[in-house]
Amino acid sequence: MAQTAAVLAEPAPRESARAAPGSDFAPLLREVKERGLLDRRHGWYAREIVVNLLSLAAVVTGVALIGDSWWTLLLAPLLAVLGARTAFIGHDAGHSQITGDKAVGRAIGLVHGNLLLGMSYAWWNDKHNRHHANPNHVDKDPDVLADVLVFTSGQAHERTGFRRWLTRNQAWLFFPLTLLEGIALKIHGFQDLRRQPPRERAVEALLLVTHVVAYAALLLTVLSPGKALAFAALHQALFGLHLGMSFAPNHKGMEMPDPDGERWGHLRRQVLTSRNVRGGVLTDWFLGGLNYQIEHHLFPSMPRPHLRRAQPLVRAYCAEVGIPYAESGLVDSYRQALRHMYEVGEPLRVE
Repeated sequence: MAQTAAVLAEPAPRESARAAPGSDFAPLLREVKERGLLDRRHGWYAREIVVNLLSLAAVVTGVALIGDSWWTLLLAPLLAVLGARTAFIGHDAGHSQITGDKAVGRAIGLVHGNLLLGMSYAWWNDKHNRHHANPNHVDKDPDVLADVLVFTSGQAHERTGFRRWLTRNQAWLFFPLTLLEGIALKIHGFQDLRRQPPRERAVEALLLVTHVVAYAALLLTVLSPGKALAFAALHQALFGLHLGMSFAPNHKGMEMPDPDGERWGHLRRQVLTSRNVRGGVLTDWFLGGLNYQIEHHLFPSMPRPHLRRAQPLVRAYCAEVGIPYAESGLVDSYRQALRHMYEVGEPLRVE
């Protein structure tokens, strides 16, 4: 589904390559570089990765120790939360936030994506790169292409049959549909294997199959088939919901560039199409730093812990050059995104 676009991404072009001399983005980029906000935080990420892996191991151990009991299902929500943490690490690795070594970054992404989550790193790279290059562009951003959900009135009018019913009710169905996202991501990954070159396909397929086999073996060895199915359903549903809640506020209901209109520069393209979510440490943790969506889109390779530090600079600079800087609370961000989807489906409800 389009709304979960942001989890595993191949490095976007370096920011310096995007800022032509004299562009409105160049002064901001220079200040961010001078303050060291693009410098990588190897120690911070090493701790994040180790703590996350140990936490995953502890949950798996807990499943094995509790055994064939309905109490084991209490660990499914925790595993879903840790799955989202795993996805955030893979996302950051893909953006070269963790390391500048492409091979090491890909290895981290493959482990956290394919092996631990069953999500194709290559598939997400291709999709997410196109999103970052042209956010909210109806012809170029795969996250706003008409699929299960639609995001423009033009897309809505083209819907027929069951999809038309979905569009009429998409605002009400959005969060229920995210419960299927964990499974959808895995299916997309397997489908994408046909597109990949042979060597990449072999590695991706091996890790994807290993994940599925290991996941099924763990549950079916420890739990009865009925309990195993219940655990998997709860785990995958909550994992998808967590991702949906993390990515829904980012772009939905924000500006959508006119495909035939004036071409925006990097600064306007990224700021006008993105929304930040206000909050403290808990919000930063829950949303994986993606609540600083404007800063992340302007500086994709900026390490996650630096996004909060960059925010005052970006906000002040946007005010200086007269570009609106969108920011809202978490609940209000969901309200705005859902309202946009409701309004898109409105014409179909009054026919």
